[in-house]
Amino acid sequence: MKKRNRNGEIWQFETEGIESESKVVLGLDGGATSTVCACAFHSLTQWNLLLLLSLYYLEPLQGAPSNHNSVGEDAARETLEQVMADALSKCGSNRTAVTAVCFAVSGVVDIFPSHVRLYVQNDAIAALASGTMGKLHGCVLIAGTGTIAYGFTEDGREARAAGAGPILGDWGSGYGIASQALTAIISAHDGRGSQTMLTSNPSWAHIATLVPVVVSCAEAGDEVANKILLDSVQELASSVKAVIQRLGLCGEVGRDSFPLVMVGGVLEANKKWDIGKEVINNISKDYPGVQPIRPKQVTLISLSLSTDVS
Repeated sequence: MKKRNRNGEIWQFETEGIESESKVVLGLDGGATSTVCACAFHSLTQWNLLLLLSLYYLEPLQGAPSNHNSVGEDAARETLEQVMADALSKCGSNRTAVTAVCFAVSGVVDIFPSHVRLYVQNDAIAALASGTMGKLHGCVLIAGTGTIAYGFTEDGREARAAGAGPILGDWGSGYGIASQALTAIISAHDGRGSQTMLTSNPSWAHIATLVPVVVSCAEAGDEVANKILLDSVQELASSVKAVIQRLGLCGEVGRDSFPLVMVGGVLEANKKWDIGKEVINNISKDYPGVQPIRPKQVTLISLSLSTDVS
């Protein structure tokens, strides 16, 4: 197997005599902001996810972005290899001990030997599974750099809304909020729009801070910033409602309970102006049975979704 260089040999530790009798499975969640890898030991004779979660769960390792549309195929692959190698090295294991890998990310098929089963899933599936203990039923809303609402019924039907990319359908996401804010700044500067605190904040030079800056200005009473966040809430809630309606998750009378898993940095942008809470309030007015879930960890739970190591 050809090894790739990134600050030295990524897999060099495998030649240093590390041997592991315990078999492991890996779970990866990768996107445009970061990549997380978790490693879990398992017995060849018994696969018990709850036992894994309580006894064998290892703190996940976080790496650089691995969305090939954002960083390119080569960089994405190197990031995936790096976080997996780091995770295996940290737990005293190597690729020979890996029996299966679940990727909630686009793009790799040849990092591991042919006997390893690879499961590639949409990141929305992994996110939903993280809040429902692997059961694909309910709805998930992801709002980070991009956004998507995805839903599943117990009989296997599925539907999605938004998630078509920054040009066609990521409004309400971090990109959407930043785009509206930048538009507002230009409009204020040339006189077409209202004056706003957004124009006086130097943090605009740092793209990653755009959403918190908008939130901060909104909390300070800036009407333009506040409207941008309210628009984001409306867009995110509308995406979820569209999925709920198409799948009938709320039941015939609209009051049945169903889980709504919510993940992504936008939904956690600020505790004072809580975008996630506002989205939930908006949805619950029409669908009182919604049960919001904010999982603390996405990756390892996703292993329960489709990783059968028996």
